[in-house]
Amino acid sequence: MTGDERTSRCYAPRGVPCKVNVMSESRAAAPEPGPTTPRRRPAERSRYAEAWTLAPEVRFLNHGSYGACPRAVLGIQASLRAELERQPVRFFLRELEGRLDLARVALADFVGARARDLAFVTNATTGVNTVLRGLALAPGDELLVTDHEYNATRNAAEFAARRAGARVRVVELPFPLRAPEEIIERVLAAASARTRLAIIDHVTSQTGLVLPVARLVPALRERGVEVLVDGAHAPGMLPLALDELGAGYYTGNAHKWICTPKGAAFLHVREDLQAQAPPLVISHGANSPRADRGRFRLLHDWTGTCDPTPWLTIPAAIEFMGSRLEGGWDALRAHNHALCLQGRALLCEALELDAPAPPELIGSLASVPLPDGAPGSLRPPLYLDPLQDVLLERYDVEVPVIPWPAPPRRLLRISAQLYNGLGEYEALADALRLELRG
Repeated sequence: MTGDERTSRCYAPRGVPCKVNVMSESRAAAPEPGPTTPRRRPAERSRYAEAWTLAPEVRFLNHGSYGACPRAVLGIQASLRAELERQPVRFFLRELEGRLDLARVALADFVGARARDLAFVTNATTGVNTVLRGLALAPGDELLVTDHEYNATRNAAEFAARRAGARVRVVELPFPLRAPEEIIERVLAAASARTRLAIIDHVTSQTGLVLPVARLVPALRERGVEVLVDGAHAPGMLPLALDELGAGYYTGNAHKWICTPKGAAFLHVREDLQAQAPPLVISHGANSPRADRGRFRLLHDWTGTCDPTPWLTIPAAIEFMGSRLEGGWDALRAHNHALCLQGRALLCEALELDAPAPPELIGSLASVPLPDGAPGSLRPPLYLDPLQDVLLERYDVEVPVIPWPAPPRRLLRISAQLYNGLGEYEALADALRLELRG
């Protein structure tokens, strides 16, 4: 079996050859640039970019927000959807459980967990809400979060606390910062006998920091505090060993750095806590008489009719992305990390800034501070900054400008994925010089 004909085992749908050409797309030559204008010249992406369907004229530096799914994986999803629609009853009633089991085993191996402790959810926000809904809070209890926490997660924590008469305690973390000890000391100092749950990002969405969860989780557990790790960005960006980590709860997305279609995520619950983490939607599993599967499985595996194909593509996406570079996933993560640091260095030079965090706290995301924005200029619901529009419309750069910690203060966050090239970050740096410094 050659590298060009690596099998995908049983991940492909019925009727589709059990084979994914995992190498040929990465070897495709980039199209030759033709006559261009200064604005609409081809983006300086890498030779691997042809594996994706992203618009070639856009310098897409925002993989972190929604991910981007390779065309080969999208093709597998399309075949699965076609199979589902040809015989929905067979697909859902006779085959789906076994297919989900296979996908869960592949995911468990990738994240270092037991398959029976994983539940599929549609996104990490759903995983966070599942945990918080099952948590029995009482008046006076505290939920601990940092001021770098993702806004949706923070809102979910506030909602859960408000209903129970509890409170959310916010730990302020510095940014810029010099070392992980600044994070650890502040989080541990805020934990108390009232802290029922600490919600810690593995990778912060706004600031792009890799928080030291491997040190925080055991230290908090020693203080009697369970931890929910919001790992929305971590799977695929960072190597994971969830059983070794020992957090009570861990939720992560597959559609970001594993590059599945949208709607694939997971919730990992430590076995001793699974009775306290029912799904948000209670369905047929609640009164199932089956004894061949655990209660956690019965409750979470069927919560109503939905499109399960994003979950079913997880094994193929893991295999596809892991085959892009010699050295597999370790090489891919190292490539993206190095490219991210190079891109950040270009931005810091353009903005005349020192790097706001050490390299060991950076994965494949990095943020840099920007001059304050104009008051009242953000557009809800996701707070699109006018500069973000300018960068796209004038320079063909898609990159998020994020209000943090609160408007008018803001950050610019870059992502690095295999389809990106260093020239895209150079173009962004030049655009910022023109727009912000004149």
